[in-house]
Amino acid sequence: MQDCPAKRRAYLFCATMLISGAPFALAASAHAASSDQKNGPVAEKKTRSGAPAKQQPATTKAAAVKPVQQKVRAAQEEQIMVTATRRSTKLEDSPINISVVDQKLMKNERITDIRQLSSFVPGLTITDNGPGNTGNIIMRGLSSGSTSTTGNFTNNSVGVYLGEVPLYTDFKMVDIDRLEVLQGPQGTLYGLGTLAGAIRYMPHRPVLNHWSADVTGKTFGESHSGSPGGETTGTFNIPLIKDHLAFRTVVGYYNDPGFMDYNYLLKTPGVSNPQPGANSLGTAEQRAQNFYRRKDLNYDHTFTTRNQLLVQVNPNIKGYLTYMHQETRTGGQQANAAGVLGTGHYDAPWRYQEPVNRKSDLYSGEFYFNIFNFAQLVNTTAYTHQTIDSVEDNTDLLLDLDYGYQAFPNFSSYAENHRKYTQFNEELRLVSTHKGPISWVIGGFYNNQKTDTNRHEYVPGYTSWAGIDRPDELEYASRVHTKTQERAVYGELTYHILKNLQITGGFRYFDYDSSVDGGTALPLFQTYPNVNYSSQQGSTGANGTMWKANISYRINPNIMTYFTYSTGYRVGGVNKVAPCSMPLDTSVQHACALPNEVSYKPDKTRNAELGIRGNFFHRRLIFTLAGYNIDWTNIQVPGQTQYGNVGITKNGAAAVSRGFDASVNVKVLPNFTISATYSYVDAHLTKYSPGLVTNVLGSYAGKPGDRLPGSTKNSGSIIANYTFPLDEDRNIQFNWATTYQGSIFSRVGLEGYGYRMPSYVTHRASITYNTRKWSVDLFVNNLTDQYAVTAVSNDMSSIRSRDGIAERYYAYSVLTPRTFGLEASAHF
Repeated sequence: MQDCPAKRRAYLFCATMLISGAPFALAASAHAASSDQKNGPVAEKKTRSGAPAKQQPATTKAAAVKPVQQKVRAAQEEQIMVTATRRSTKLEDSPINISVVDQKLMKNERITDIRQLSSFVPGLTITDNGPGNTGNIIMRGLSSGSTSTTGNFTNNSVGVYLGEVPLYTDFKMVDIDRLEVLQGPQGTLYGLGTLAGAIRYMPHRPVLNHWSADVTGKTFGESHSGSPGGETTGTFNIPLIKDHLAFRTVVGYYNDPGFMDYNYLLKTPGVSNPQPGANSLGTAEQRAQNFYRRKDLNYDHTFTTRNQLLVQVNPNIKGYLTYMHQETRTGGQQANAAGVLGTGHYDAPWRYQEPVNRKSDLYSGEFYFNIFNFAQLVNTTAYTHQTIDSVEDNTDLLLDLDYGYQAFPNFSSYAENHRKYTQFNEELRLVSTHKGPISWVIGGFYNNQKTDTNRHEYVPGYTSWAGIDRPDELEYASRVHTKTQERAVYGELTYHILKNLQITGGFRYFDYDSSVDGGTALPLFQTYPNVNYSSQQGSTGANGTMWKANISYRINPNIMTYFTYSTGYRVGGVNKVAPCSMPLDTSVQHACALPNEVSYKPDKTRNAELGIRGNFFHRRLIFTLAGYNIDWTNIQVPGQTQYGNVGITKNGAAAVSRGFDASVNVKVLPNFTISATYSYVDAHLTKYSPGLVTNVLGSYAGKPGDRLPGSTKNSGSIIANYTFPLDEDRNIQFNWATTYQGSIFSRVGLEGYGYRMPSYVTHRASITYNTRKWSVDLFVNNLTDQYAVTAVSNDMSSIRSRDGIAERYYAYSVLTPRTFGLEASAHF
């Protein structure tokens, strides 16, 4: 096949393919790869009559062929290797739907956090809730719960890994070689049982015989912020013993100044009036008397480090010992209250500062043993410890429960939360390495997760006003401990029927058990200083099997198609709320779970998918397209306890998700590339589901056809990159990216006063000066300073007053505004 620009006709055909193919062939990874092109001997050209054509001089022929060969070899060298199938293969040889975000794209688009990932991966939605929490990860629309301005990294339908190690927190993406995003259930290849897919952070590993250092510094400003921000990261690779021992360390500090202003903080809780005006926040004089102000409270101060020791006995025996630590501090939400009492887009109306301190530690060991030429044994052991301490304005929760606290003119409340998560994982896997038409994987997995949560709610000034002997002003207290143990065995067998045809079958057996114990207390009704907790226990458990069938066929060296049918699941568990003490005394307040509210069961998916990936014109045009149908049953949905309206998980409903993911990468010119992604997701209920949505006004049924919340129906991105060479070692790179995020429902079918978050478009651009050793980058994100709502807490029924006191319970998470700055990096 001729090189695309070599002939006018071929060039026009290439352009036609780009223009006509872009709407439907935007495929799974902008960096997908295709098969090797092998250069055989050049065939002798003949005239139409069959006589040999006039021969060109050998030097001329060599000069003509050499550039083409060089281009082909360069294209082959750019191919991305992945390990998603538990073996190192070229991306184009992976018979599953996988998207890869490589380090080049991560650098160009400054992706350092999982919340920034979804703009460039089709079918993926990750809510930007700010640094105080982690956004929910939603793949292919599989989300049932209402959105929230306080995201949650736990109980997601997507498994997240650092290499071979499961992750349970959102570590920063520093010194990462690539991100592999696997769409669809992956429980027959991975220890975690995944409902919708998996995301793998693939880090750079220690290098045994080479010293290196990489240092990056960034300074930037944000619109609507009062001060500049900055980031500093450093990566150092240190060989210790030649061929046997090496150490790699990564450190980084992130200082995002924030942009949300808390203008109505109470000077003296219990004395200051939270709403001094009749239907407003009062006059300037009244505000000065009752409030103080703190700007930019949604700041992000994060320190992160990853330290890895490579121990290699010989090429057949090696291990990686890893320690990771990250601490994030912030002072408030990245949210507003939808204009309540005249507040603005970047104006948080809450009465208390809301600091969050998250600390995470990960210890892991990965050991690899090559057993002759037969198989590789991999053992992974990991322990994760995370603590989250936070304070939140609790006033609106108590007003919404309508306990009558608003009778106290200066009523306000705050809550202190302490949460601790520990996770122990053990995974043993055997992967075949022998030759022949059959290859296989078999493994075992054990997971032990424990959580401890404590909450204390205070009502400053209320006890004195109400004549209650409670000097500590403690209104409510709870403590909950949960434990979940999961065990699983899994495996896959692949048979290469023909050179271009293979089939794969996989299975998984799992069982788990989960327990909860804890209690609640209402100290206002107890003699000071007593805090007498009710004490109850509950438990649940289940087991089951999952399976997978896959067939792939390489139509020609450039195009492969595949079909997969697989099942997935997410474990059930117990709710993090204390069970009620039975029989229940209904004459006093309670915040507890009835027996049918204590636990929830697994939910399951059945996924059918057809995909094709390929390339043309010596990989100048690379594409992937995948269509799917997912049936989702026994869905885990959010609910509330009957007593106390405490959030819980329950089972109910059935849904389907249908759509396609697509991307294309086109090398228009040798130094000019365009990449694009597009995703269409139609996720909706298929059965009538009573009581699916609840609020203080009642419960609302989900109906067939109701769209699922939390994800877009349409989304896409276009990236243009041009490199202007200056000489052999220097160039200037121009980058432009436009992303489209479709509308999102805050609740299933907008039931119960749900909200449709409007679609929006953002742009980002950068100019980078590169040399072999260093680079300087000028950039701007959200170029037009687009305002957008990314998540919603509660519903529009919360926009109301209690005896003239306006609730501030309804909240919008907002998109990070325009960010512009300078980044410099150096390599030694």
